[in-house]
Amino acid sequence: MNHSPGVDRLRRSAHFVPGANEKMLSKALASNADGLVLDLEDAVTPKRKDETREIVAGWLRDVSFGSQERIVRMNPLDTPWGNEDLRVTMRHPPDAYVVPKVSNLSELERIDEIVTRCENEHGHPQGDVGLILVSTETPAGVLNLPTFTDCRRVIALSWGAEDLSSALGAPRNRLPDGTYLDIYRHCHTHTLLCAAAGGVQPLDTVFTDIRDLQGLREECLRSAWSGYTGKITIHPSQIDIVNEAFSPSTEEIETCTRLLEAFEIARAQGRMAFSFEGRMVDVPHLTRAQKLIARHHQIEAQLSHRNVEGAEH
Repeated sequence: MNHSPGVDRLRRSAHFVPGANEKMLSKALASNADGLVLDLEDAVTPKRKDETREIVAGWLRDVSFGSQERIVRMNPLDTPWGNEDLRVTMRHPPDAYVVPKVSNLSELERIDEIVTRCENEHGHPQGDVGLILVSTETPAGVLNLPTFTDCRRVIALSWGAEDLSSALGAPRNRLPDGTYLDIYRHCHTHTLLCAAAGGVQPLDTVFTDIRDLQGLREECLRSAWSGYTGKITIHPSQIDIVNEAFSPSTEEIETCTRLLEAFEIARAQGRMAFSFEGRMVDVPHLTRAQKLIARHHQIEAQLSHRNVEGAEH
């Protein structure tokens, strides 16, 4: 399936900004976050939903986000606000919507229909707006997750432990040592596999203890080693740690560069399996090295673009 163009975008850190909070938006715009999630859902009280929606729509119209991805977390369609969130913010559309509490594919198809109608109404390009799903916040969402990438607009799958534990009536979702309980570890793995199978990005969930930066770093590294490409952040102090964890290290880049050179020599000799620096390597190692180098180049290109933006301002 051909997904929306944003499926290949660099998305190491997607940082939450409470809707209508100008101070936090300004700080986030000056940060190294790859994307900003303008929140219309949990960070906004019911009485302020309408007012905040208009403010966020104004940001999309007037504020320069530079190279940062512009993302809006909408309210679910089965609330009084979800449909209007789409209708109003699609006047000047974001790059993507974070869709919370997804339970089935038909919900995504309804969102696709509404966004398509708005694109037609306002003369926007067709299919550019993507959907980033928080796909395990309901029990039904966990069970139906493999179908979600059938929606053409889906560009990334994330997962959620807080709302799921609430839905399950569970008093906690982590063990005393900070590791997730089994059902949430399953969601972490299930989301990764479904994202890879569906050809979209896996985006790790929030780390809620904003004081435990070492715990954040360790969780990011485990997720990155597993195959996740980024993480949602909720505090400015988390952004640089997340970016570093989901970027190839200098040592990894140097090793992969040497490995690619060794493969070129071996290929010329008619070999695709050989000993490299004390270990046997073959085609999967080549593919992994190529992906890591490509990601490094993508990060370098974005940093260069940001430096140009900074010089212009």
